[in-house]
Amino acid sequence: MSRLFGTDGVRGIANLELTPELAFNLGKAGTYVLNKKEGRPVVLIGKDTRISCDMLEDAISAGILSMGGKVIKVGIMPTPAIAYLVRYMQADAGVVISASHNTFEYNGIKFFNSEGFKLEDEIEDEIERIIVENTDVNSHITGDKLGYTEKAEQDAINIYADFLKSTIDVNLYGMKVVVDCANGASYQIAEKVLSELGADVVVIANKPNGININEKCGSTHPEELQKRVVEEKADLGLAFDGDADRLIAIDENGRIIDGDRVIYICAKMLKESGELLGDRVTVTVMSNLGLHKALEELGCKVDVTQVGDRYVLESMLKTGCVLGGEQSGHIIFLNHSTTGDGILSALQLLKVVKKSGKRLSVLADEVTI
Repeated sequence: MSRLFGTDGVRGIANLELTPELAFNLGKAGTYVLNKKEGRPVVLIGKDTRISCDMLEDAISAGILSMGGKVIKVGIMPTPAIAYLVRYMQADAGVVISASHNTFEYNGIKFFNSEGFKLEDEIEDEIERIIVENTDVNSHITGDKLGYTEKAEQDAINIYADFLKSTIDVNLYGMKVVVDCANGASYQIAEKVLSELGADVVVIANKPNGININEKCGSTHPEELQKRVVEEKADLGLAFDGDADRLIAIDENGRIIDGDRVIYICAKMLKESGELLGDRVTVTVMSNLGLHKALEELGCKVDVTQVGDRYVLESMLKTGCVLGGEQSGHIIFLNHSTTGDGILSALQLLKVVKKSGKRLSVLADEVTI
């Protein structure tokens, strides 16, 4: 049998490969493995905008409730928001229902532990073993030991928005930004955060209907955003994927600024401010050699990992590095977050543009890729 968990949780075509039955079992087994204390376990659940999310959310919730867990549903939220909210709300675990940049037919389930980190392989293996071996983990609890659900959508949006705004020390007044939300999880919060910081925000792909997530939009299809940035005479464009854990930027001329360039721009800012711990940056084997050269010329040590943000994070935690990421736009600012965060990355980029007074095209051309 193939491994249930891939590099980013459990994924498949909803109701064919990722069934409600599997989601229920993941809820039971995940709660059993991740509950580290006496008493009722608390599990946060967030989701993106796919039509199958409601079905899977109810199924995994039932599994958690059957274990006596308390489920806090925070609604449609970016994946990195769950990583933050798990810590903020002192939950035992977080669950995200999303298939990131994939089309709407697909969905996925991933867990975060109580510290907001994705699960280690050994923990996923334990959850998988319980499911595959059909181990009875709840002893059929009854009565008042059964779990219950709370909803906290608006609270969660406000808490996460306040956190994001706190990660930069500048306002965005005078900046015009076009944002592509991929008809996904960022469709409410991205505009809220940017406009509250003072930016003039034009939003596209922010009308999700359950089946249009990532459809000709978002970080994997930025063509419409490129056009709109030029038409609107905006300072730059920001494209997120379906669960908003990655960022692709567009400069004022409509040129794509990929994750490699964003990493360089932010690394330079952090180094100049003395915040780039150990003067190290973590990238993957897919990163452009021009990025390696430019970072080394800055005086940075470059650590290289295999592809996948989980491997970038593992390396960062070992070395103490605070900035790492991938060409695809998964960028981790470990001083602020435990995982890649598209909106947070966008704010760090906007901070550089605002503080430097330079156009994004000028900043991007400082690295030859």
